[in-house]
Amino acid sequence: MPSQARSEANATLTAALLVLVVASATIAGAWFFQLVLDILPCPMCLEQRYAYYTIIPLSALVALGAATGAPRPLLIAGLIVIALIAAGNSVFGVYHAGVEWKFWQGPTDCTGPLVDFGKAGSLLDQLDKVKVIRCDEVQWRFLGISLAGYNALISALMAAIAGWGVVRSAKG
Repeated sequence: MPSQARSEANATLTAALLVLVVASATIAGAWFFQLVLDILPCPMCLEQRYAYYTIIPLSALVALGAATGAPRPLLIAGLIVIALIAAGNSVFGVYHAGVEWKFWQGPTDCTGPLVDFGKAGSLLDQLDKVKVIRCDEVQWRFLGISLAGYNALISALMAAIAGWGVVRSAKG
């Protein structure tokens, strides 16, 4: 493999692996907050995770393709898709953070989990046990930034990494 082609493959592999690591660490952190620290996600938080559930396997496939010599246009297309998904998720994170800061109205369906009405006991007892997770209330902040804000920043970083991989891979 000529030096130029190897450099392009390395850029693609590097970008895909970096995105894979960032996305995997982020979703692991989200699960840690939810399962260990009992900071339950609101419906918008859960929707923001869909991007990670798509980006993780896609970036693994792009990395595998780069490592095994898949066609460059296919790898570039994979990185473009990753960049678009991550950029869209960053915009969604900004929207959610704006809802939290009361800059604009959020969706009206952010009302928490559904009640299982099939269980024994009265409806009022079940309703008392429901913990409503609202999209417009911040449950945790660090340095003044909520988890939605961090999602926006992390998703923008992943989009930038994938974009860098596209630019570097397309040279040639």
